Amino acid sequence: MKKILIVDDSPTMRRMVAAALQELTAVIFEEASNGLEAVEILARGGVELMILDLNMPDMHGLDVLRFVRSHGLYKSTPIIVLTTKYDSESKQSAVSAGATDYLTKPFEPRLLLDRVSQWVNSK
Repeated sequence: MKKILIVDDSPTMRRMVAAALQELTAVIFEEASNGLEAVEILARGGVELMILDLNMPDMHGLDVLRFVRSHGLYKSTPIIVLTTKYDSESKQSAVSAGATDYLTKPFEPRLLLDRVSQWVNSK
């Protein structure tokens, strides 16, 4: 089973993301409501892909990205940023910090599924 970590401070958004990805087989979802919780889950290991919001309490998504990329275990793990930030500066900051892909909210469920499938099936 492949584990996908969904990190968003909104429980509704986490449920929407998981619902959009329900077609994936052999995948389990783990959820984090903030960046610190995400780091704790990552420390336990086994995450193969992360979907990450930028605007969260405790630890901003960019800080999570930088932290994750600075540790060998998750240096090449796909991280898809899913955020409300449409501006090119936010996208460039996320990519520079190590984002594999960048999508904006509201998101198209099929597009998210396609992007996640691309990364999950490439491993």
